[in-house]
Amino acid sequence: MFSFMSLLFLAPRVLLSSTHVAVISPQDPVLQIGSSLTATCTLSPELGLHAGSLYWTLNGMVLSSSTYSVLSPDILSVTLHKLNGSQQQSGDNLVCHGASGRVLAGSCLYVGMPPEKSVNITCWSRNAKDLSCKWSPGGQGETHIRTTYTLKYKLRWYGKEMQCETYGTGKQRYSCYIPRNLALFTPYEIWLEAANQLGSTTSDIITLDILDVVTTDPPVNVQVSRIGNLDDQLTVRWASSKELKDILFQAKYQIRYRLEDSAEWKVVDDAGNQTSCRLAGLRPGMVYFVQVRCNPVGIYGSRKTGIWSDWSHPAAASTPSSQRLQSGSCDSKPSEQNSTLRRELKQFFGWVRKHAYGCSGMSIKLYDQWRVWLQKTDKTRNQVLQEDNS
Repeated sequence: MFSFMSLLFLAPRVLLSSTHVAVISPQDPVLQIGSSLTATCTLSPELGLHAGSLYWTLNGMVLSSSTYSVLSPDILSVTLHKLNGSQQQSGDNLVCHGASGRVLAGSCLYVGMPPEKSVNITCWSRNAKDLSCKWSPGGQGETHIRTTYTLKYKLRWYGKEMQCETYGTGKQRYSCYIPRNLALFTPYEIWLEAANQLGSTTSDIITLDILDVVTTDPPVNVQVSRIGNLDDQLTVRWASSKELKDILFQAKYQIRYRLEDSAEWKVVDDAGNQTSCRLAGLRPGMVYFVQVRCNPVGIYGSRKTGIWSDWSHPAAASTPSSQRLQSGSCDSKPSEQNSTLRRELKQFFGWVRKHAYGCSGMSIKLYDQWRVWLQKTDKTRNQVLQEDNS
């Protein structure tokens, strides 16, 4: 029994001398950006190597011999000044090599900054059933070392402190999602804690009511269609999100549209609470893409406007090609009096056309009346010209 216990106590020393051919000190240090570091590589006497034959690498790059110092036959040091932030959050690799390139020992350097107070914490609730939050890291944002963010929340006047458990990754890593068990009529206090090996910090507390930050799914079944032969108008129809039909609210809709070959969107802000809208002042014979989004207003009596949804999937339609007689296509010309009247009407209704932009019912009716009159006038004039030519 005694010999067995003695073997157990002696075994670690035997393993140490046989497997650890060298040791780097300090091991895995954590330093702030701009710091200096002196590390040593201590050889095992059993190797029979001299420290002067060794060399150092940092992330695979050989360090200049001018940074080395032979402290003894078994110890070689290296000094690094004004360290930059770690190139990888898992740490930079500082390695001691033998003359043949053999790796004798290694250490990880964690060079970074302590986290600063996070800012711009914004939260939203989709269909009043969950809560998502995102934030911006404080300062320059990048700490260069692994930093953990913990979103915490609690009911303002009572309730225990809780923390978010589902965090984003990649580009969404500064975000968090709380999927259930939320109170709708009591404000929440929300704050963010950030910590790494160099320090920790806590953000300011924000207070919000779930009903004040509601957003919804985009409108569905968006359809765009022509209005008879009117060559500069289209009708847009859509349906509200099914998820919000059981919630007391008034929706506010917004429409945007663009030409097929254009990246510039035009926005219609006055769609109101209706689920259809007429777009006027369009170009004849062109394809238009249209999208709609929703802002739920007054959820369960909340006095604050909601948050705009994402835009719906685009729908498309084309305006009819213009059938009116083009100028210069005929020898006959209208009288000077008719030309003046037509020019004045064109200027007046050009103003109406400009102000018919959007979903204003009164101006649309007036605009339609002018369009019908103009089409009749063109048709009559074309018949007269055809009879004269014959």
